[in-house]
Amino acid sequence: MNSKKELWVLLASFIIPIALGTAFFYWNPTAFTGTTVNYGKFVNPIIATEKQDVVFIKNTPGDLQGLWTLAYSTNQCDTACIQTLKDMKTIRILMNENMRRVQRLLLINGSTDLQEYGVLIANPSEALNQQLGKFPDNTLFLIDPLGNVMLHYEPQGLEIKRVIKDLKRLFKYSRIG
Repeated sequence: MNSKKELWVLLASFIIPIALGTAFFYWNPTAFTGTTVNYGKFVNPIIATEKQDVVFIKNTPGDLQGLWTLAYSTNQCDTACIQTLKDMKTIRILMNENMRRVQRLLLINGSTDLQEYGVLIANPSEALNQQLGKFPDNTLFLIDPLGNVMLHYEPQGLEIKRVIKDLKRLFKYSRIG
């Protein structure tokens, strides 16, 4: 008699949490709304880059592998470009101890005479340029340490605090880069 009671208690301790979790998931209208907590927009599908997709210029040796990359894509570097590069520098500095996990990249179609310390300058390949062309000009991209373009930020009204929050959240869960 006592063993039947123990069996039912044991079964209930396994079944009741599963049943309650399922009920809360399906009956709670805010359980799954499809929204995310990141401020940047996901690049869907993710754009995978290869070594030949980014051609570094002006003796700037660089690589997209191993570090998170803030990449600014533009056709020419004007005042908006210079301001965004300064914002990228501020973002990198404000990352504190994770600053060394982030690098800055200027993806420009054509040539430039920009001389800013710490900015890698590169030309995108035709294939990468075509894929990035789907986004507005002067867009800021986040490239993961494996070389995948994963997030993008709107060119107007870039908020530094939001980019930093996204990066901190990624660094919290990422052990690479």
